[in-house]
Amino acid sequence: MLNLKRAIGLAVTAALFVGMPVQATEVIKLATTTSTENSGLLKNLLPKFEAESGYKVQVIATGTGKALKLARQGDVDVVMTHAPGAEAKFVEEGYGRLPRGIMENDFVVLGPKNDPAKIRSSKTAEEAFAKIAKSGVPFISRGDNSGTNMKELLVWKNANITPDFKGYTAVGQGMGKTLLMASELEAYTLSDRGTFVAYSGKIDLAVDFDGGPALANPYQIILISDSKYPTLNHKGAKALSDWLISAEAQGMINNYKVQGEQLFKATYSE
Repeated sequence: MLNLKRAIGLAVTAALFVGMPVQATEVIKLATTTSTENSGLLKNLLPKFEAESGYKVQVIATGTGKALKLARQGDVDVVMTHAPGAEAKFVEEGYGRLPRGIMENDFVVLGPKNDPAKIRSSKTAEEAFAKIAKSGVPFISRGDNSGTNMKELLVWKNANITPDFKGYTAVGQGMGKTLLMASELEAYTLSDRGTFVAYSGKIDLAVDFDGGPALANPYQIILISDSKYPTLNHKGAKALSDWLISAEAQGMINNYKVQGEQLFKATYSE
């Protein structure tokens, strides 16, 4: 009888363990921009972090506005975006903490290779945009409250132009789809350089204006408030942030190339 009871007990215990995972991998939910995804950068970086840390990173690639909204709602563990003004507000309002600049690329004005609006001779982005508005050549805007869209609207504002002219279309799409549409319609658009290079084999567009420092595109990784959302994976988020500023990750960012061209410049410094 005792042996029977013991056998039953062992069977029950074994059944319980069969239904339990041996060791569940902790997930880090990262809200970030479509440019880091479309450029292929994250697919290059994250497997190394995951292998070294044991964490699994779930990437939610969307516009900066949506990414920060997800963070405000406590729906993600960490956010990586490229809109300095919106990010500063996010931190000031107490939703974000420990913002770290990790890399940058730049924005470029893309358009037909024959540059029908003649913007290549422009001295500023505002001058280039003004020529496009007057030319009647279509302009495709992401229109998705992304960091790129925010930058585009700022240039229109600084140029004292309301973007409602004929040919201006806001499509509410990510950078990749916006580039494909601009190419098909022979239109101008504003893009981050990384996504443009990654898509250059799929589109018939050229860099018609390169704005230099005025069109710089810095990226930050920001942790979420642990007081507002104590149940998030703050330990994993901090591990990812720490890794991205490490010499290893910063070197990988600098060395990441598509078609022989460096897409991002690592920028973290103590």
